Amino acid sequence: MSDPRYGLDDLLTLMAVLRDPDQGCPWDVKQDWDSIVPHTLEEAYEVADAIERRAFDELPGELGDLLFQVVYYARFGAEEGRFDFHDVVHTLTAKMLRRHPHVFPDGTLASRRRAQSAAEVETRQVHSRWESLKAEEREAREARSVLDDVPRALPALSRAAKLSKRAARSGFDWPDTRGVIAKLREELDEVEAALAEGDTAHAAEEVGDLLFAAVNLARTLGADPERCLRGTNAKFERRFRRVEAALAEEGVALSDAGLERMERHWQAAKRRDPHSPASQGDPRS
Repeated sequence: MSDPRYGLDDLLTLMAVLRDPDQGCPWDVKQDWDSIVPHTLEEAYEVADAIERRAFDELPGELGDLLFQVVYYARFGAEEGRFDFHDVVHTLTAKMLRRHPHVFPDGTLASRRRAQSAAEVETRQVHSRWESLKAEEREAREARSVLDDVPRALPALSRAAKLSKRAARSGFDWPDTRGVIAKLREELDEVEAALAEGDTAHAAEEVGDLLFAAVNLARTLGADPERCLRGTNAKFERRFRRVEAALAEEGVALSDAGLERMERHWQAAKRRDPHSPASQGDPRS
């Protein structure tokens, strides 16, 4: 006999029991809005990691962990009489209906149009309408700035991309990628100038400007900077592990290898890597 299939109501009941002050789990009972946030960010990254690794067998569990974070916040809201999970679902559904008038003409599920071909729904028009609806929603919330609702808890690269995208949408942008590349060179020059003056604090500040310019370059290329950096992290890890393995085969400890020997194995690792020809870029990129 197969195990019973649990539903959303079971999950909400489970959370209510875990949070019960008398009979619940002590760890769950003591959690609050702030203590859960780091777990939420971690779970979102684990979902992204499973997708990038195409580990689809792991994805239901990872998505469940992320959903559990939403259930947590909904429970906090219910306990404080602010909102509950059903309010979350209602708010999301209403927003999606409102933002898709090309699919739901009168803003209800009952008004769903028949499936349309890609030619019938032009992607650029849909995206433009989506953005204008979001702008109307921000205006309705009496936002003081186009940047007001960019979440501060986002990873720095993702938040930089959103901030620059919002500003660019308002016309504050370079006309093409050449301007961004020139800005990168300018920021790198300022890093070097600060280092020449021996001002490491100023140099660190300029490194931040350099990173922000790099994020803008990714944006103009239509690339996600977080994904770009995750790809580079994975590439570096893959190659460095090969350096470690090569040194181990030679019976040389990493701490005793020296830069010249490690560089030789690094170049060999690059030649084995199909993702990036060894002839391109910095040897440690």
